[in-house]
Amino acid sequence: MKFRLLIVIVFLFTTHCNAQGKIIQADTIILQSIEINALRATDNTPIAKTNLLKKDIEGNNIGQDLPFILNQTPSVQVNSDAGNGIGYTGLRIRGTDASRINVTLNGIPYNDAESQGAYFVDLPDIATSSSSIQIQRGVGSSTNGSGAFGGSININTNDIDPKKYIQFNNNSGSYNSFRNSLQLNSGLLKKHIVFNARISNINSDGYIDRASTQLHSFYTSIAWMNELNSFKLNVFSGKEKTYAAWFGINQATLDSNRQYNPAGTEKEGDPYSNETDNYTQTHYQFFFNRKLKEHWKSSIALFLSRGKGYYEQYKANQLLNDYTLPNYFNGIDSIYSTNLVRRLWLDNYFYGTVYSMQYNTINTNIIIGGSVNKYEGKHFGEIIDAQIQPAVPKNFKWYDLAACKNDYSLYTKWTQKINKNWSTYIDLQARIVQYSINGFEHNPTILVKNKYQFFNPKMGITYIKSNNKFYFSYAKAAKEPNRDDFETGINQTPSPEVLHDFEWGYEKKNNQSNWSINLYYMLYKNQLVLSGKVNEVYAYTRVNIKDSYRAGIELQGIKKINTRLSIKGNTTLSSNKVKDFTAFIDNYDSGIQNSIFYKSADISFSPSLIASGSIEIIPIKNIEIALMGKYISSQYLDNTSNKSRRLQSYFVQNARINYTAENKKEKKINVFLQGNNIFSKKYEANGYTFSYIYGGSFTTENYYYPMATFNIMTGIEIKL
Repeated sequence: MKFRLLIVIVFLFTTHCNAQGKIIQADTIILQSIEINALRATDNTPIAKTNLLKKDIEGNNIGQDLPFILNQTPSVQVNSDAGNGIGYTGLRIRGTDASRINVTLNGIPYNDAESQGAYFVDLPDIATSSSSIQIQRGVGSSTNGSGAFGGSININTNDIDPKKYIQFNNNSGSYNSFRNSLQLNSGLLKKHIVFNARISNINSDGYIDRASTQLHSFYTSIAWMNELNSFKLNVFSGKEKTYAAWFGINQATLDSNRQYNPAGTEKEGDPYSNETDNYTQTHYQFFFNRKLKEHWKSSIALFLSRGKGYYEQYKANQLLNDYTLPNYFNGIDSIYSTNLVRRLWLDNYFYGTVYSMQYNTINTNIIIGGSVNKYEGKHFGEIIDAQIQPAVPKNFKWYDLAACKNDYSLYTKWTQKINKNWSTYIDLQARIVQYSINGFEHNPTILVKNKYQFFNPKMGITYIKSNNKFYFSYAKAAKEPNRDDFETGINQTPSPEVLHDFEWGYEKKNNQSNWSINLYYMLYKNQLVLSGKVNEVYAYTRVNIKDSYRAGIELQGIKKINTRLSIKGNTTLSSNKVKDFTAFIDNYDSGIQNSIFYKSADISFSPSLIASGSIEIIPIKNIEIALMGKYISSQYLDNTSNKSRRLQSYFVQNARINYTAENKKEKKINVFLQGNNIFSKKYEANGYTFSYIYGGSFTTENYYYPMATFNIMTGIEIKL
């Protein structure tokens, strides 16, 4: 069936004559964005969204990872392991983590196929090559890849710029942070060809001790186009080396030394110097777009994402049997454990195709599209050094496991304008997932072979009159569990998660202002959450909760007071609850787990209030001053609504001053200075908790990831 579908698509690509046999003329500007239009919401789509254009991205791009560039958009909260937004960073939308946020890069799935997370550290400085980003909140429109439960992020690097330029970006700031990038664009060569390239280097010591980051990346793209066709090849890669900073610190350490990093301290004396994560990810993307007839366009893309890397760590007093090694006898003593250095490897390929066929008239827009993807991954562990060398063979592998995942999807989107004010939207998606796992590190005998079939309907209605827009929509999403969820054992296999999302919205736009209100109700069935329960191998695992929900209101506004002053901001008020939830507590005295039942409790990491705002002032020509603030209310570390297990609320204020000079030939120079957390607020944006009973006492231990106090970043951009 898959091959038949591809044959039909290829046939449609090669059919390009009208009824009179004449060649149909097309606009190359239309051709270059077909693959992006297939996934993005338009003004007529009844979906809550935010669009960031090139100038918006550039204005917030000071060398931090992509989540921090999106920080001022509605319902978004960000965190950073190193504390300063460089290296491993996290993103939540409406309280949902990155494993529930669908990310596509030029319409191609980016989320990791197994964990379903999005690791932006593997794409350093991708924002510099991005021409636009759309963030959809809630289920959104059908997309490629894993299901969107909190939102989706569509990144576009495929816009073709016909102008020639070369651009330098050089930033430096606190904690020995540096960013250097060089980008060039050929302009339109021989009326058909455009070449674009970028090389970037980002380094930082991080706010946390030894949380150093070394990031290197390149981006290359070549496009050829005529009136009917466009071909584009993208090859880009990111290489990261980050010193581990993901363990967090407890309350006592937070009070005495908030920059402390426990990574590497299992080694006696100085911490192990190479407790690092090392990963290289390279992407190959080929696009073919074609104008078929007057109202028809088509697109197909082939892609390969190649990833390989390891996490190296020093481990003390490790039992040899835990590494499938026999105990060592040296003739006198029996040795059962050793200190060692190990590497945990990932080696994977993700490849496939995405495609779409689009019909567009004044009143009707129909998109038929989908994807066929395959993931092949290897997980293996390697001991590269040991204190008792004869007991451990050189480069010994104690596990070597494979996983495979096939993902097929097909969607149809139909937007129909009924009259000059009303339009309807129907979006139907079918998705099939086949997932097999040949064992886990701590339980190699668990074999997984599951197949999931999902049907995700979406529909809505939009009313537009003058500058006013009203909309309502319903959307269903379903997604499979991630890799770790399957290690529960054969008797505890988790069920897929299902979400029913209802959205109501109103927007009003004019030349001086733009504001909107959006109400949402997200009803979850079988949401997977951590409960403290251990699985068959005594590891903490997520369990399905029958009923839970998120309900909220999102307010957003922009007001241009005059040519020198503008104000913008957004606020999200929400209630996020799990129902009939049972939490489990380790009881070391009895050897079993105690349970506590909650009729209703707050969902972890889901603040009831998220707000951000900015004031932009142009005091004199070429100078702009921006004041940016972000407030996050308190949020719980688990699903018990226990006030002793939460992150405190915080407000962070940033300030930036820009000087920009540009001539008629679009040559420009931009110099900026940004102060982050200018009031030096001590706050934590992420953490975790666990509780236990020992010696008759109930103990709760919270661990936190501190964010940087006042720090600066300055830079210069030269475009010639």
